[in-house]
Amino acid sequence: QVQLVESGGGLVQAGGSLRLSCAASGRTFSSYAMGWVRQAPGKEREFVAAINWSGGSTYYADSVKGRFTASRDNAKNTVYLQMNSLKPEDTAVYYCAASPGPGVVLTTGYRYWGQGTQVTVSS
Repeated sequence: QVQLVESGGGLVQAGGSLRLSCAASGRTFSSYAMGWVRQAPGKEREFVAAINWSGGSTYYADSVKGRFTASRDNAKNTVYLQMNSLKPEDTAVYYCAASPGPGVVLTTGYRYWGQGTQVTVSS
């Protein structure tokens, strides 16, 4: 089992940047596929980005491709989401998520979830 704690959310103007961090507990962090999922008010959860156990493979939703970058530091048990050129439609609660295994999860079907961090982009 892994516990996840996100940080780094906040209020930013359109065109700005934020970096989200997700700290994971446990000694087997490197064996988990990690991802970011967001949920805007009144909408369903939406896949944003995924990264495999080594960080060598990343995948993104079309809506964030070219603007967001996922990375991980297994020595620090932390995964990151660098968000650039933010748009008002990026406003949502962002969740860090994890599933055991060497692959990636390209949906919202992760096993473990953080509590979420709010990102608000003003126009």
